[in-house]
Amino acid sequence: MTQVSISHLNKIYPGATAKAVDDLNLEIESGELYALLGPSGCGKTTTMKMIAGLLEPTSGDVLFNGVSQNPIPPEKRGAVMVFQNYLLFPYMSVGENVGFGLKMRGVDKETIQKKVAEMLELVQLPGVEDRRPKQLSGGQQQRIALARALIVQPNVLLLDEPLSNLDAHLRDEMRELIRSIQKDTQITMLFVTHDQEEAVILADKIALMFDGVLHQNDTPNKFYEQPATEQIARFFGGLNFLPGKLDGGQFDSSIGRFSVPQGVINSGEALMSIRPESIEMGAADGAANIAKGRIISHVYMGTHSRYKVMVKGELFQVVADPQSIRHFKEGDEVNLRFAPEKVWALPK
Repeated sequence: MTQVSISHLNKIYPGATAKAVDDLNLEIESGELYALLGPSGCGKTTTMKMIAGLLEPTSGDVLFNGVSQNPIPPEKRGAVMVFQNYLLFPYMSVGENVGFGLKMRGVDKETIQKKVAEMLELVQLPGVEDRRPKQLSGGQQQRIALARALIVQPNVLLLDEPLSNLDAHLRDEMRELIRSIQKDTQITMLFVTHDQEEAVILADKIALMFDGVLHQNDTPNKFYEQPATEQIARFFGGLNFLPGKLDGGQFDSSIGRFSVPQGVINSGEALMSIRPESIEMGAADGAANIAKGRIISHVYMGTHSRYKVMVKGELFQVVADPQSIRHFKEGDEVNLRFAPEKVWALPK
């Protein structure tokens, strides 16, 4: 069981003017499944490579169970990294690929064969020891790469965009497999992704980075319900932001006054934020926190309907039950209700 501590970690590549990773501090508890999330170029993979020892930090420290890993070479850290493109040896069989780490440690052939069989069972690919990697699908190769990493019983497992090369169906299967393996082994696991859905489904906690800087470190639901900034809210699909002034839980705006009892700030210039799926369309006149608008567009999505509603020059996007098309159409006037427990105040 390994706790990972990242302390004031910085990385500046030679010739660069900006930091790839800027004063990163992060605590990953033993046995947690953690996601490093953010757009391309935000410093996620650089951070992971510094944890693995494949990159040297410009400054700062990586600690496992309180022990600095900076002076320890990568092969002795007990941190194994599974890369996006699998990196299987094409001239070796699947069994040889999976058992490679144990062979390098001098483990006897009989033990390796036994452990290889166990790992292939774990990743749900029994009996493929004699095949070559090229005879396997992309999803199967990803599983073999995972088995090769797990067979050496690492202290920390690092996954770099583990599902990005797979189609949608295989991604779902691999998510379930990774989550199942992590629960069974209780290994500390960190994965890099740019996919919000993937992070939310898999991770116990998410560290969101922009431009090398950690912006929010929280449980998945907090990113949807309690984002720290407008940028974070937008990254997680937030679309509705109303400017105004907040004072004691009351929010004054160009379209009316609303109760906004919670948020990052509680007074001053602010943005009222509410997710599209949290707006109630068609609320009764006289209800609290309502505004009257007109539907200007509607798209039927099968599992839901998406509306755009204009309220006194402010555009709101609403996600509703697909059956709502029986009651609402373009051009209709409707009441939108912003339930106080669903709205969130952000810095302007």
